[in-house]
Amino acid sequence: MAKKNRILVVEDEPGLREGIKAILEKSDYEVILASDGKEGLDKARKEYPDLIILDLMMPKMDGYKVCRLLKFDSRYKQIPIVIFTVRAEKKDEKMAYNTGADAYITKTLEPKELLDKIEELLKKSSRGEESKNG
Repeated sequence: MAKKNRILVVEDEPGLREGIKAILEKSDYEVILASDGKEGLDKARKEYPDLIILDLMMPKMDGYKVCRLLKFDSRYKQIPIVIFTVRAEKKDEKMAYNTGADAYITKTLEPKELLDKIEELLKKSSRGEESKNG
């Protein structure tokens, strides 16, 4: 049996966090949850997920800082990070990419768009692993 991809969801709003979890589990992903930026950073380092879905505006540590700390650390920089936020301004998107984010998606989208982006990043990430190993 193939190993399920593990996705860390870092989201401070409980209803949205559980909703994303339900969508991902229905699509056969293993889901790890964190409710603030500090917990998200700790779980990313401990659990080493295949992908991270990260909110920007959170207590204890914002998503920009979490992203920057992971992407500028050689142990975690290859983990794809999807910024998932209500912030739709170009300056926010630019700042997210400057901190190392792999994708920037606003929370107004359909679940299928999020799932498609996750699948695309996981495929790109696994190809990168194969080329490093082979």
